[in-house]
Amino acid sequence: MFTSLVERMQPTTDNGRTFARYSGILAVLVVAWLIPNYIATSTEGPLPLFTVVLCAVYALFALGLNIVVGFAGLLDLGYVAFFLFGAYTSAWLMSDFFYQVNPRDPSDKQFSFSVHFLSTASSKIAGIHLSFWIVIIAAAAIAAVAGLVIGAPTLRLKSDYLALVTLGFGEILPEVFRNGDNVAGYNLTNGTKGIGPVDRIGMGFLDKLPGIPSTIVSSDYKTKYYVILLFCALFMYASIKLRDGRLGRAWMAIREDELAASLMGVPLMRTKLWSYAVGAIAGGVGGAFYATIVGTVNVDNFTFSFSIIVLCAVILGGMGNVWGAVLGGVAITWFNYTGLVYIGAQVNKGLGTHINLKNYEFMFFGFVLVLMMLFRPEGFIPAARSKQLKKADKQVQSIETAGVES
Repeated sequence: MFTSLVERMQPTTDNGRTFARYSGILAVLVVAWLIPNYIATSTEGPLPLFTVVLCAVYALFALGLNIVVGFAGLLDLGYVAFFLFGAYTSAWLMSDFFYQVNPRDPSDKQFSFSVHFLSTASSKIAGIHLSFWIVIIAAAAIAAVAGLVIGAPTLRLKSDYLALVTLGFGEILPEVFRNGDNVAGYNLTNGTKGIGPVDRIGMGFLDKLPGIPSTIVSSDYKTKYYVILLFCALFMYASIKLRDGRLGRAWMAIREDELAASLMGVPLMRTKLWSYAVGAIAGGVGGAFYATIVGTVNVDNFTFSFSIIVLCAVILGGMGNVWGAVLGGVAITWFNYTGLVYIGAQVNKGLGTHINLKNYEFMFFGFVLVLMMLFRPEGFIPAARSKQLKKADKQVQSIETAGVES
């Protein structure tokens, strides 16, 4: 009896399910293309194009944290650290900040430090100016290394202890960068003044294609949207392949029962570190791209609330579900940056009040989370494992009920 239940829990691979999967992917791609062309075509209203770009950025962050929390079951409250490393990598390698490698006298232009490689900046500007696409790779690598360094001493802990330690790292690193304007007499982060302006994105050989500019100007959010959409699509593909592969199954085994996974031969430490490194890559790439959107990098942007917002996105979307992480990231970002303000304006207009709903942002977040935990704890789009377990529980309950009645 229970064997038949287990058999019914196994995923099917029939042609109908495969067709439905690829049809859904095609539909999502069509909608993603339509958004900047027909839906979000202005800078105002309920869906401005800038907010759409931010939604895609936070969807990428949610995909990264979903690897750590959703797949491996490791509660990470310090994800802001990878966002920070990615953003500062972009600021260091795409601005005039490192002119100070030589004497700090701004008038001494003769010995100004200058490196230019496939960048959009003028060759007369000092500092390091690398191509955006090279910087993205560097940000991903630095964030991955940071994930390994942070994870190595912390992943031996479990549950609440792990959450507390990652929270500590998430609070310590921004303070280090806040006070990094005098490291052995050298200005490494410029403290609270920030680093900027960050160079624009150059499209390289892609500008030969029709409709693609050679340089993405500050107001060209449409092209920026397609760039971040490309990163999201790549990371979604990687997440799905990893989830269905050997490493993904090891992550999920650790999530379900760490002791059983170790007894089955899963190398716990190495497998956990892989989840941290892969999840950190998304944070680094998203941080580097975010720096090009706002044009500057300031340590005040890297707060604990960021980690909570991304974690809420993963929980609301559905822990362990790739599409759910994207949906959660989009929904919570729209609500945070535009939705709450727009709804408040409509309410005040209709009722003649002057309530600033933005001041109650975290109250609404908490209220929505409580409702989700009560009525849909598995999230908007539950992971396949969650649906299978829920279905199996119902079947077992019905069998037990039938046995009692008989």
